Amino acid sequence: MSEKYPSELLQNAVDAISSLPGIGSRSALRLALHLLGQPKENVHHFTESVRKLVDEVQYCPECMMISDQGCCSICADKSRDHSTICVVESVRDVMSIENTGQYRGVYHILGGIISPINGIGPSNLTIGHLVERLRAMSAAVDDPSSIEVIMALSGDVEGETTAFYIYRQISAFGIRITALARGLGFGDDLEYADSLTLGRSIINRQNFKI
Repeated sequence: MSEKYPSELLQNAVDAISSLPGIGSRSALRLALHLLGQPKENVHHFTESVRKLVDEVQYCPECMMISDQGCCSICADKSRDHSTICVVESVRDVMSIENTGQYRGVYHILGGIISPINGIGPSNLTIGHLVERLRAMSAAVDDPSSIEVIMALSGDVEGETTAFYIYRQISAFGIRITALARGLGFGDDLEYADSLTLGRSIINRQNFKI
């Protein structure tokens, strides 16, 4: 039976909150009532922060990481190894890898993985941008094998399919292509891996095999 609300404003708020992943209508109602009981300035700060996130966040033109302005802090860091690119699915994966403290290269965020069942193909991701980025890098050095691409995608079928597709697009460039060591189980997401396991998987990465 659907919930009856004493106010259309409350119902609209519950509907908006419950549209977030993992939040049902009852949890949304609790959150809406909690917000209603807070000082107005606190709620206004909350909503303004979300508005700014949506309206003002930018994406790094190099790696597609979220950024407050232009190039992200990782790509702008000259002390990092810009010849090593870790290919990940999402911003959350970058955060997980950074938390290990074991990686000093840069990244490329795909924005998802190939998933035909969900209508996501290569053109829906930033694979084309990655290919052009690597094409330019390999053409600019005498030894393309000095460039390394680490496939740090989930170990499920869709992740493996995406990695294989990327491999086929870039293998002719002569760059080194590696993958995380399988300290991560099949189907594991980087987001949920503990820092120690993920760090070891990066350190002990292996040549990518098809």
